[in-house]
Amino acid sequence: MNVGQWQLDTVSGGRFWIDGGTMFGVVPRVAWARHAPPDESNRIEIATNCVLARNGDHAVLIDTGYGGHATEQEREVLSLEEGQPLVENLARLGMGVEQITLVVLSHLHFDHAGGAVRADEAGGYRPTFPNARYVVQRQEWDDAMSQAAELRGAYFSKKLSPLAEHDVLDLLEGDVEIVPGLSTIVTGGHTRGHQALVFESREETAIYPADVCPTTAHVRQLWCTSYDTDPLETRRCKPGLLGRAADEGWWILWDHDPQCAASRVARDDRRAFRIVDAQQLL
Repeated sequence: MNVGQWQLDTVSGGRFWIDGGTMFGVVPRVAWARHAPPDESNRIEIATNCVLARNGDHAVLIDTGYGGHATEQEREVLSLEEGQPLVENLARLGMGVEQITLVVLSHLHFDHAGGAVRADEAGGYRPTFPNARYVVQRQEWDDAMSQAAELRGAYFSKKLSPLAEHDVLDLLEGDVEIVPGLSTIVTGGHTRGHQALVFESREETAIYPADVCPTTAHVRQLWCTSYDTDPLETRRCKPGLLGRAADEGWWILWDHDPQCAASRVARDDRRAFRIVDAQQLL
């Protein structure tokens, strides 16, 4: 897909299987199972659709999947792919890790930021993309590093801290233009520092809403993940983002949908929004 000067490619950071209820919160199983059929363990398949954006001046990566440093127990429970899925899939597009110049993280949960670092020979971790700056909201970084009891299990601070130690981290404050044609919208909701990313040109706009609207099924206002720290904020901001996308013809880049890489949305009298112009994952 091309948005103005940007060439946008969906790149898998690895698929996994997770309890369906965690992706749909208070929505009854009988409702969400029509859209995401669960297996015998009540798990559904989830994609980690990262975005490689290139414009001649920048090679930008939006999110990094879960990486290759999970424990054996985590691999078994979640059926994680072996190896370094994102790195391997970038290589299929002819992109080596040294060619990425900027990594923008929507938030710092394991399935979005795990691939930002990789294990080193000394048993620690180092940035996966050695020539890139890493960008995230300051609020998100502070929460991830806080080790607060109520956030236990949400972040893996020891694995993320090498980004600061290697001096490759830039912290943002609110809605900003990161580079020309790429800007942030701080949404909150899923996490306090969660941000959506917007690619914009005179002709077209594409938004990566990340986990405030992770799949095409989540266009319904009340369908939110159980991981949301503030589900009411998610329910407030999501209709606004989708409304602008519908009215202005934006593309939506879906981060967790296992079938659809991108689509537009249209307003619908019955259910607020419906999916149009869907582009299936290859």
